[in-house]
Amino acid sequence: MRAHQIMTKHIIAVSPHTKILDAANIMLRCHLSGLPVMDEDGTLRGMVSEGDFLERSEIGTGHKRSAWLELFTGVGRAATDFVHERGRKVEDVMRTNPITVDEQTPLDEIVHLMHKHGVKRVPVVNGKTMVGIVTRADILQAVASLARDVPDPTADDSHIRERILREINATGWRPAGFQVWVRNGAVHLHGLIFDDRARQAAIVLAENTSGVKEVHDHLCFVDGYSGYYVESPEDVKAAS
Repeated sequence: MRAHQIMTKHIIAVSPHTKILDAANIMLRCHLSGLPVMDEDGTLRGMVSEGDFLERSEIGTGHKRSAWLELFTGVGRAATDFVHERGRKVEDVMRTNPITVDEQTPLDEIVHLMHKHGVKRVPVVNGKTMVGIVTRADILQAVASLARDVPDPTADDSHIRERILREINATGWRPAGFQVWVRNGAVHLHGLIFDDRARQAAIVLAENTSGVKEVHDHLCFVDGYSGYYVESPEDVKAAS
């Protein structure tokens, strides 16, 4: 998937000269945690988010810096903080040079940028003009729309078993002596695990295999030091 396939095209934005109070009210009214800042011609100038309103003189949360620290940071930084805390227009608090993508940027690259830079939204631009925005909500919607069962003509028991074996054998956490049995789409996992997190990973791998209707866990946990042996929670429950 690419940016143009999931981006929000109806953009709610403000201008650099929008009053901070007006921007805050727009965010509250529209349930948004951030807004792009655009010129009249659609050129993206920056982004303003909830975080930019945290240190404000009106609510007594302005940045407190000792006099001796200002000797090291210089008067320039102190002046910048003053504008950020007391400015009345969006341009006084917005973040310039935001991370952007184009319409053909793959979804995995967008997610990587969000993680790397700690942002919740990424503007989509064509040249300098903003044409959309991808937010975490858009990605969530993509997951919800695509994570549906799609009929697979090759999803018979034999193919299911081969796919699970092939994929799990390619991992670094595969269970020892791993075996998988499939009957009418019901998968049974057998083997030994030495870290219980591998159990959930194996179950998730099986659940994501096309044609699987249910997964039964028969993986046994073995402590690598003591040799302590525990059957799977499902088998323990069945036995009781």
